[in-house]
Amino acid sequence: MRYGRIPTPASRIPTYNHFMWPTPEQTDGLLANAKANQADAVDRILEAFREPLRRVIGLRLDPALARRVDASDIVQDVMIEAAQRLRDYLKAPTMPFQLWLRHLAQDRIIDTHRRHRLAQRRSVDKEQPIAKPAWADDESSAGLVAQLIDAEKTPATEAIRHELGRRLTDAVDQLGDDDREVILMRHTEQMSNQDVANALGLTEAAASMRYLRALRRLRTVLVPDGGSPPDSLG
Repeated sequence: MRYGRIPTPASRIPTYNHFMWPTPEQTDGLLANAKANQADAVDRILEAFREPLRRVIGLRLDPALARRVDASDIVQDVMIEAAQRLRDYLKAPTMPFQLWLRHLAQDRIIDTHRRHRLAQRRSVDKEQPIAKPAWADDESSAGLVAQLIDAEKTPATEAIRHELGRRLTDAVDQLGDDDREVILMRHTEQMSNQDVANALGLTEAAASMRYLRALRRLRTVLVPDGGSPPDSLG
C-alpha cells in the first residue's frame, strides 16, 4: 500500500505508558527495513508513528480551529510528505526520525493556522494561543501534578490531585510559548532532554534550564503560595 490516503484504524486509540513514541530500538529496526527496501517497510514505519504524531498535532491546534480541522487530516498530509521524502532522509539523517517527523508536522500546523485564519478571520479568534494542551485525564497530567506539589507540605489527597490536574490546562495556557512547548515535549511527548535540545536547536544544558524555569513558572501559576494548593480546594 502506498501512502495516498492514510486509513483510519478501526481499533481504539492505544494507551501510551512511559514512551509516547516507538522506542529507539524499534525505530532503528523499522528504518533499517525501509533502507533495505523490504516490502511495506515504509508503510510500517509511518503507521508506527501515526498515532503519536496525531497526539502531537492535536495538542497544538488552536481550540477554535480544532472544531473545523481534524488533527488526523493534518497527520495524513504529514505522512504523505514523509513517504515522499523518506529516501532522502535515509541517505542523510541529520536528526532522529521522530524529530524529523515533528518538524514536518510543525510546518503543516503553521500553514494550517495561517490558511484558516486568513480564510475565516471573522469566526476564528485570532487572540487564541496556538498551543492549548488538553491535559485532563492524561497520565502526564498526574505525573506533572505530583512533581509540582511538595508532598511534605501538602498531603496530596486524590481530590486535590484531581482538582490540580483539572487546572493544568488553564495554568499551562498562561505560560509563554517557550515554556508551554518545553512542558508539552517533556511531559506529554516524554521526550528526553537531548531530543528536546535537538528539536529546539539548543544545547542540552540550555534545554535543561529552559525546562526547569518552565516548571518553576508553572508551579507559581498552579500553586501560588509556594507549597499548598489554592484555598478553594479545601
